[in-house]
Amino acid sequence: MAEYDYWKIFPRMPRQVTIGDITVRDGFQHLEKFISTRAKIFYAQEMILAGCRHIEITNLGNPYVMPQFSDAEEVLTALRSDRFKTRCQRQGIPYEDLCISAVTIRESGVDRAIALKEKGIGPDRCLMMVSTEEEHHFANSGTTLPEYWEEAERCIKKCRDAGIEMCGTVSTIWGSPIAGATSLKEAVEFATRWLEIGASDIEHADHDGSASAPEVYRYFSMILDKIPNTSLHIAHFHETKRVASASVLAALQAGITYFEGTLGGLGGQPANFLDDSPVPGTGDYYYDDPRFVGLACLEDLLVQIDEMGIEHGYNVERVLWLGRQMEKTVGYRLRSEAAINGRTLREGHPEFARPGLEKLKEKNGEHPGQRWPAGWSSEPVLPEPYRNK
Repeated sequence: MAEYDYWKIFPRMPRQVTIGDITVRDGFQHLEKFISTRAKIFYAQEMILAGCRHIEITNLGNPYVMPQFSDAEEVLTALRSDRFKTRCQRQGIPYEDLCISAVTIRESGVDRAIALKEKGIGPDRCLMMVSTEEEHHFANSGTTLPEYWEEAERCIKKCRDAGIEMCGTVSTIWGSPIAGATSLKEAVEFATRWLEIGASDIEHADHDGSASAPEVYRYFSMILDKIPNTSLHIAHFHETKRVASASVLAALQAGITYFEGTLGGLGGQPANFLDDSPVPGTGDYYYDDPRFVGLACLEDLLVQIDEMGIEHGYNVERVLWLGRQMEKTVGYRLRSEAAINGRTLREGHPEFARPGLEKLKEKNGEHPGQRWPAGWSSEPVLPEPYRNK
Protein backbone atom coordinates (compact mmCIF):
# COMPACT_ATOMS: atom_id res chain seq x y z
CA MET A 1 0.00 0.00 0.00
CA ALA A 2 1.16 3.53 -0.76
CA GLU A 3 1.80 5.99 2.06
CA TYR A 4 -0.95 8.63 2.04
CA ASP A 5 0.41 11.04 4.66
CA TYR A 6 2.18 13.82 2.74
CA TRP A 7 4.40 14.78 5.67
CA LYS A 8 5.56 11.17 6.07
CA ILE A 9 6.48 11.04 2.40
CA PHE A 10 8.35 14.36 2.72
CA PRO A 11 9.44 14.48 6.38
CA ARG A 12 11.43 17.69 5.88
CA MET A 13 8.39 19.61 4.66
CA PRO A 14 7.53 22.41 7.11
CA ARG A 15 4.28 23.03 8.96
CA GLN A 16 5.01 26.76 9.16
CA VAL A 17 6.71 29.12 6.71
CA THR A 18 7.86 32.71 6.30
CA ILE A 19 6.74 34.58 3.18
CA GLY A 20 8.59 37.78 2.41
CA ASP A 21 7.16 40.51 0.18
CA ILE A 22 9.45 42.22 -2.34
CA THR A 23 6.81 43.96 -4.46
CA VAL A 24 7.87 47.55 -3.84
CA ARG A 25 11.46 46.82 -4.87
CA ASP A 26 11.70 43.89 -7.27
CA GLY A 27 8.12 44.18 -8.46
CA PHE A 28 8.26 47.85 -9.35
CA GLN A 29 11.78 47.90 -10.82
CA HIS A 30 10.55 46.10 -13.93
CA LEU A 31 7.75 48.54 -14.80
CA GLU A 32 8.30 51.15 -17.47
CA LYS A 33 6.33 53.71 -15.50
CA PHE A 34 7.23 55.40 -12.24
CA ILE A 35 5.06 54.19 -9.37
CA SER A 36 4.32 57.13 -7.10
CA THR A 37 5.96 57.44 -3.71
CA ARG A 38 2.51 57.45 -2.12
CA ALA A 39 1.66 54.12 -3.78
CA LYS A 40 4.97 52.57 -2.70
CA ILE A 41 4.38 53.62 0.89
CA PHE A 42 0.78 52.41 0.77
CA TYR A 43 1.63 48.91 -0.48
CA ALA A 44 4.61 48.50 1.84
CA GLN A 45 2.65 49.53 4.92
CA GLU A 46 -0.48 47.60 3.98
CA MET A 47 1.48 44.40 3.36
CA ILE A 48 2.95 44.71 6.85
CA LEU A 49 -0.51 45.26 8.31
CA ALA A 50 -1.69 42.18 6.37
CA GLY A 51 0.93 40.00 8.08
CA CYS A 52 4.26 40.51 6.28
CA ARG A 53 7.25 40.69 8.64
CA HIS A 54 10.06 40.56 6.07
CA ILE A 55 9.73 43.24 3.41
CA GLU A 56 12.10 44.56 0.76
CA ILE A 57 11.23 48.10 -0.21
CA THR A 58 13.89 49.84 -2.29
CA ASN A 59 17.23 49.82 -4.07
CA LEU A 60 19.91 52.13 -2.66
CA GLY A 61 22.05 52.03 -5.77
CA ASN A 62 22.65 54.95 -8.11
CA PRO A 63 19.24 56.55 -8.93
CA TYR A 64 20.61 57.66 -12.30
CA VAL A 65 20.76 53.99 -13.31
CA MET A 66 17.39 53.11 -11.76
CA PRO A 67 15.39 56.33 -11.26
CA GLN A 68 12.35 54.29 -10.17
CA PHE A 69 14.06 54.27 -6.74
CA SER A 70 14.90 57.97 -6.57
CA ASP A 71 12.43 58.24 -3.65
CA ALA A 72 14.18 55.62 -1.51
CA GLU A 73 14.67 57.90 1.48
CA GLU A 74 11.05 59.05 1.47
CA VAL A 75 9.79 55.47 1.45
CA LEU A 76 12.14 54.44 4.26
CA THR A 77 11.18 57.53 6.27
CA ALA A 78 7.50 56.62 6.05
CA LEU A 79 8.11 53.09 7.32
CA ARG A 80 10.23 54.44 10.20
CA SER A 81 7.71 57.15 11.13
CA ASP A 82 6.03 57.36 14.54
CA ARG A 83 2.71 57.46 12.74
CA PHE A 84 3.26 54.04 11.17
CA LYS A 85 4.66 52.60 14.39
CA THR A 86 1.44 53.71 16.11
CA ARG A 87 -0.67 52.01 13.40
CA CYS A 88 1.27 48.80 13.99
CA GLN A 89 0.80 49.07 17.74
CA ARG A 90 -2.95 49.57 17.37
CA GLN A 91 -3.21 46.40 15.30
CA GLY A 92 -1.13 44.38 17.74
CA ILE A 93 1.94 44.18 15.49
CA PRO A 94 5.27 44.36 17.37
CA TYR A 95 7.21 46.85 15.25
CA GLU A 96 10.50 45.35 16.41
CA ASP A 97 9.54 42.09 14.66
CA LEU A 98 9.76 43.77 11.24
CA CYS A 99 12.80 43.31 9.02
CA ILE A 100 13.00 46.08 6.41
CA SER A 101 15.46 45.32 3.60
CA ALA A 102 17.04 47.31 0.79
CA VAL A 103 19.08 46.08 -2.16
CA THR A 104 22.54 47.64 -2.33
CA ILE A 105 24.45 45.62 -4.99
CA ARG A 106 27.64 47.74 -4.74
CA GLU A 107 29.66 49.30 -1.93
CA SER A 108 28.32 52.80 -2.62
CA GLY A 109 24.82 51.48 -1.88
CA VAL A 110 26.03 49.90 1.35
CA ASP A 111 27.63 53.20 2.40
CA ARG A 112 24.32 54.93 1.69
CA ALA A 113 22.43 52.36 3.79
CA ILE A 114 24.81 52.94 6.70
CA ALA A 115 24.39 56.74 6.43
CA LEU A 116 20.60 56.31 6.48
CA LYS A 117 20.90 54.01 9.49
CA GLU A 118 22.77 56.78 11.31
CA LYS A 119 19.86 59.12 10.48
CA GLY A 120 17.43 56.62 12.01
CA ILE A 121 15.70 55.59 8.77
CA GLY A 122 18.05 52.98 7.34
CA PRO A 123 17.25 49.37 6.52
CA ASP A 124 17.67 46.47 8.93
CA ARG A 125 19.16 44.37 6.17
CA CYS A 126 20.93 44.85 2.84
CA LEU A 127 21.33 42.52 -0.12
CA MET A 128 24.28 41.94 -2.43
CA MET A 129 24.14 39.55 -5.36
CA VAL A 130 26.42 37.16 -7.18
CA SER A 131 25.54 35.03 -10.18
CA THR A 132 27.10 31.61 -10.63
CA GLU A 133 27.32 32.47 -14.35
CA GLU A 134 29.89 35.28 -14.66
CA GLU A 135 28.50 37.02 -17.76
CA HIS A 136 25.18 37.52 -15.94
CA HIS A 137 27.06 38.68 -12.86
CA PHE A 138 29.04 41.20 -14.93
CA ALA A 139 25.83 42.53 -16.52
CA ASN A 140 24.36 43.13 -13.04
CA SER A 141 27.39 44.49 -11.20
CA GLY A 142 30.08 45.49 -13.72
CA THR A 143 32.71 43.40 -11.90
CA THR A 144 34.34 40.02 -12.15
CA LEU A 145 33.36 37.46 -9.54
CA PRO A 146 36.68 37.64 -7.60
CA GLU A 147 36.45 41.45 -7.49
CA TYR A 148 32.90 41.29 -6.21
CA TRP A 149 33.58 38.70 -3.51
CA GLU A 150 36.28 40.97 -2.06
CA GLU A 151 33.90 43.94 -2.18
CA ALA A 152 31.14 41.91 -0.53
CA GLU A 153 33.46 40.84 2.29
CA ARG A 154 34.33 44.49 3.00
CA CYS A 155 30.67 45.48 2.87
CA ILE A 156 29.56 42.76 5.25
CA LYS A 157 32.08 43.95 7.82
CA LYS A 158 30.88 47.56 7.39
CA CYS A 159 27.25 46.47 7.81
CA ARG A 160 28.01 44.37 10.85
CA ASP A 161 29.75 47.34 12.50
CA ALA A 162 26.69 49.50 11.73
CA GLY A 163 24.16 46.97 13.07
CA ILE A 164 22.84 45.99 9.62
CA GLU A 165 22.48 42.41 8.40
CA MET A 166 23.62 41.37 4.93
CA CYS A 167 21.83 38.81 2.79
CA GLY A 168 23.89 37.21 0.05
CA THR A 169 22.03 36.27 -3.11
CA VAL A 170 23.11 33.38 -5.31
CA SER A 171 21.59 33.76 -8.77
CA THR A 172 21.48 31.74 -12.02
CA ILE A 173 21.42 28.49 -10.01
CA TRP A 174 19.22 26.69 -12.55
CA GLY A 175 20.08 28.74 -15.62
CA SER A 176 21.20 32.09 -17.00
CA PRO A 177 19.60 34.13 -19.79
CA ILE A 178 23.10 34.94 -21.11
CA ALA A 179 25.41 31.91 -20.96
CA GLY A 180 23.20 29.09 -19.74
CA ALA A 181 23.25 26.85 -16.71
CA THR A 182 26.05 26.20 -14.25
CA SER A 183 26.30 23.18 -11.95
CA LEU A 184 24.22 22.84 -8.79
CA LYS A 185 27.40 21.88 -6.91
CA GLU A 186 28.88 25.28 -7.80
CA ALA A 187 25.80 27.05 -6.45
CA VAL A 188 26.15 25.20 -3.14
CA GLU A 189 29.76 26.40 -3.00
CA PHE A 190 28.63 30.00 -3.66
CA ALA A 191 26.09 29.78 -0.82
CA THR A 192 28.76 28.45 1.52
CA ARG A 193 31.08 31.31 0.56
CA TRP A 194 28.44 33.86 1.59
CA LEU A 195 28.30 32.37 5.07
CA GLU A 196 32.08 32.10 5.19
CA ILE A 197 32.42 35.88 4.76
CA GLY A 198 29.69 36.69 7.28
CA ALA A 199 26.33 36.95 5.47
CA SER A 200 23.27 36.63 7.72
CA ASP A 201 21.24 34.56 5.25
CA ILE A 202 21.17 33.45 1.63
CA GLU A 203 18.65 34.11 -1.13
CA HIS A 204 18.72 31.24 -3.64
CA ALA A 205 17.43 32.79 -6.84
CA ASP A 206 16.01 31.54 -10.10
CA HIS A 207 16.26 34.94 -11.76
CA ASP A 208 15.01 33.95 -15.21
CA GLY A 209 12.48 31.18 -14.54
CA SER A 210 14.78 28.34 -15.61
CA ALA A 211 14.07 26.07 -12.64
CA SER A 212 12.23 22.75 -12.90
CA ALA A 213 10.69 20.98 -9.92
CA PRO A 214 13.07 17.97 -9.85
CA GLU A 215 16.14 20.22 -10.00
CA VAL A 216 14.72 22.52 -7.32
CA TYR A 217 14.16 19.54 -5.04
CA ARG A 218 17.65 18.24 -5.78
CA TYR A 219 19.34 21.59 -5.17
CA PHE A 220 17.61 22.43 -1.90
CA SER A 221 18.17 18.87 -0.65
CA MET A 222 21.88 19.39 -1.39
CA ILE A 223 21.78 22.77 0.38
CA LEU A 224 20.10 21.42 3.53
CA ASP A 225 22.48 18.46 3.64
CA LYS A 226 25.39 20.95 3.57
CA ILE A 227 23.80 23.83 5.58
CA PRO A 228 20.89 22.36 7.58
CA ASN A 229 19.74 25.54 9.37
CA THR A 230 16.54 26.34 7.43
CA SER A 231 16.40 29.93 8.74
CA LEU A 232 19.41 30.74 6.55
CA HIS A 233 17.72 29.94 3.24
CA ILE A 234 15.26 31.92 1.08
CA ALA A 235 13.71 30.55 -2.11
CA HIS A 236 13.27 33.17 -4.84
CA PHE A 237 11.54 31.99 -8.02
CA HIS A 238 10.73 33.79 -11.26
CA GLU A 239 8.12 32.93 -13.85
CA THR A 240 8.62 32.53 -17.56
CA LYS A 241 6.84 29.21 -18.07
CA ARG A 242 4.10 29.43 -15.38
CA VAL A 243 5.70 26.65 -13.31
CA ALA A 244 6.92 28.60 -10.25
CA SER A 245 4.21 26.97 -8.10
CA ALA A 246 5.75 23.58 -8.91
CA SER A 247 9.14 24.93 -7.84
CA VAL A 248 7.61 26.22 -4.59
CA LEU A 249 6.13 22.78 -3.90
CA ALA A 250 9.45 21.06 -4.63
CA ALA A 251 11.28 23.46 -2.31
CA LEU A 252 8.72 22.79 0.44
CA GLN A 253 9.19 19.05 -0.03
CA ALA A 254 12.94 19.51 0.33
CA GLY A 255 12.40 21.38 3.61
CA ILE A 256 12.68 25.08 2.71
CA THR A 257 10.70 27.34 5.07
CA TYR A 258 11.22 30.86 3.66
CA PHE A 259 9.83 32.10 0.33
CA GLU A 260 9.29 35.47 -1.29
CA GLY A 261 7.13 36.86 -4.04
CA THR A 262 5.44 39.95 -5.43
CA LEU A 263 1.83 41.03 -5.77
CA GLY A 264 0.54 40.04 -9.18
CA GLY A 265 3.84 38.32 -10.04
CA LEU A 266 5.38 41.69 -10.89
CA GLY A 267 9.11 42.13 -11.29
CA GLY A 268 12.15 41.03 -13.18
CA GLN A 269 15.02 42.77 -14.90
CA PRO A 270 15.17 46.53 -14.17
CA ALA A 271 13.40 48.65 -16.77
CA ASN A 272 15.55 50.47 -19.34
CA PHE A 273 12.73 52.87 -20.20
CA LEU A 274 10.77 54.90 -17.64
CA ASP A 275 7.72 57.03 -18.44
CA ASP A 276 8.93 59.00 -21.48
CA SER A 277 12.69 58.42 -21.35
CA PRO A 278 15.25 55.68 -21.86
CA VAL A 279 17.22 54.91 -18.67
CA PRO A 280 20.31 52.70 -18.15
CA GLY A 281 18.78 49.90 -16.08
CA THR A 282 20.95 46.82 -16.60
CA GLY A 283 21.07 47.20 -20.35
CA ASP A 284 19.13 45.39 -23.04
CA TYR A 285 16.27 43.15 -21.91
CA TYR A 286 16.85 39.40 -21.82
CA TYR A 287 13.31 38.75 -23.04
CA ASP A 288 11.10 39.55 -26.03
CA ASP A 289 7.77 40.08 -24.26
CA PRO A 290 7.45 41.60 -20.75
CA ARG A 291 4.10 39.87 -20.19
CA PHE A 292 5.87 36.57 -19.69
CA VAL A 293 8.43 37.51 -17.05
CA GLY A 294 8.05 38.21 -13.35
CA LEU A 295 8.33 36.65 -9.93
CA ALA A 296 6.35 34.00 -8.13
CA CYS A 297 2.93 35.56 -7.60
CA LEU A 298 2.54 36.29 -3.90
CA GLU A 299 -1.26 35.96 -3.82
CA ASP A 300 -1.20 32.55 -5.50
CA LEU A 301 1.79 31.40 -3.45
CA LEU A 302 -0.01 32.39 -0.25
CA VAL A 303 -3.22 30.60 -1.24
CA GLN A 304 -1.25 27.51 -2.29
CA ILE A 305 0.47 27.34 1.11
CA ASP A 306 -2.70 28.25 3.02
CA GLU A 307 -4.71 25.48 1.35
CA MET A 308 -1.97 22.98 2.19
CA GLY A 309 -2.63 23.75 5.86
CA ILE A 310 0.79 25.33 6.38
CA GLU A 311 0.89 28.32 8.76
CA HIS A 312 2.04 31.62 7.28
CA GLY A 313 0.79 34.51 9.44
CA TYR A 314 -1.04 36.50 6.73
CA ASN A 315 -4.59 37.75 6.44
CA VAL A 316 -5.22 36.08 3.09
CA GLU A 317 -8.31 38.08 2.14
CA ARG A 318 -6.51 41.36 2.80
CA VAL A 319 -3.62 40.32 0.54
CA LEU A 320 -6.04 39.31 -2.23
CA TRP A 321 -7.68 42.73 -1.93
CA LEU A 322 -4.27 44.39 -2.24
CA GLY A 323 -3.62 42.33 -5.36
CA ARG A 324 -6.80 43.70 -6.93
CA GLN A 325 -5.77 47.25 -6.05
CA MET A 326 -2.37 46.64 -7.63
CA GLU A 327 -4.02 45.95 -10.97
CA LYS A 328 -5.49 49.46 -10.78
CA THR A 329 -2.09 50.89 -9.85
CA VAL A 330 -0.26 49.40 -12.82
CA GLY A 331 -3.22 49.70 -15.18
CA TYR A 332 -3.49 46.16 -16.52
CA ARG A 333 -4.37 42.57 -15.60
CA LEU A 334 -1.67 40.89 -13.54
CA ARG A 335 -0.83 37.21 -13.10
CA SER A 336 -2.70 36.35 -9.93
CA GLU A 337 -5.61 33.99 -10.40
CA ALA A 338 -6.31 33.90 -6.66
CA ALA A 339 -6.78 37.68 -6.50
CA ILE A 340 -9.58 37.36 -9.06
CA ASN A 341 -11.08 33.98 -8.23
CA GLY A 342 -10.38 33.80 -4.49
CA ARG A 343 -9.63 30.72 -2.44
CA THR A 344 -11.21 27.30 -2.74
CA LEU A 345 -14.18 27.37 -0.37
CA ARG A 346 -14.70 24.02 1.35
CA GLU A 347 -18.34 24.93 1.91
CA GLY A 348 -18.73 25.63 -1.81
CA HIS A 349 -21.00 28.31 -3.25
CA PRO A 350 -24.55 27.32 -2.20
CA GLU A 351 -25.92 30.50 -3.77
CA PHE A 352 -25.41 28.85 -7.17
CA ALA A 353 -27.47 25.73 -6.33
CA ARG A 354 -30.45 25.10 -8.63
CA PRO A 355 -33.78 24.88 -6.80
CA GLY A 356 -35.75 21.64 -6.64
CA LEU A 357 -33.25 18.91 -5.71
CA GLU A 358 -34.82 18.23 -2.32
CA LYS A 359 -38.32 17.90 -3.79
CA LEU A 360 -37.09 15.64 -6.60
CA LYS A 361 -35.39 13.26 -4.16
CA GLU A 362 -38.56 13.15 -2.05
CA LYS A 363 -40.67 12.43 -5.15
CA ASN A 364 -38.29 9.58 -6.10
CA GLY A 365 -38.50 8.09 -2.60
CA GLU A 366 -34.81 8.78 -1.91
CA HIS A 367 -33.68 9.75 1.56
CA PRO A 368 -31.50 12.89 2.03
CA GLY A 369 -27.87 12.08 1.27
CA GLN A 370 -28.67 8.84 -0.62
CA ARG A 371 -26.13 8.42 -3.42
CA TRP A 372 -26.80 4.98 -4.91
CA PRO A 373 -29.93 3.18 -6.16
CA ALA A 374 -31.68 1.29 -3.32
CA GLY A 375 -30.83 -2.16 -4.70
CA TRP A 376 -27.08 -1.56 -4.94
CA SER A 377 -24.58 -2.81 -2.32
CA SER A 378 -23.48 -0.31 0.30
CA GLU A 379 -19.82 -0.62 -0.81
CA PRO A 380 -18.64 -0.66 -4.45
CA VAL A 381 -17.05 -3.90 -5.66
CA LEU A 382 -14.06 -3.59 -7.97
CA PRO A 383 -14.22 -6.10 -10.85
CA GLU A 384 -11.61 -8.85 -10.68
CA PRO A 385 -9.51 -7.72 -13.70
CA TYR A 386 -8.80 -4.35 -12.05
CA ARG A 387 -7.76 -5.58 -8.61
CA ASN A 388 -4.17 -5.59 -7.31
CA LYS A 389 -2.59 -8.97 -7.98
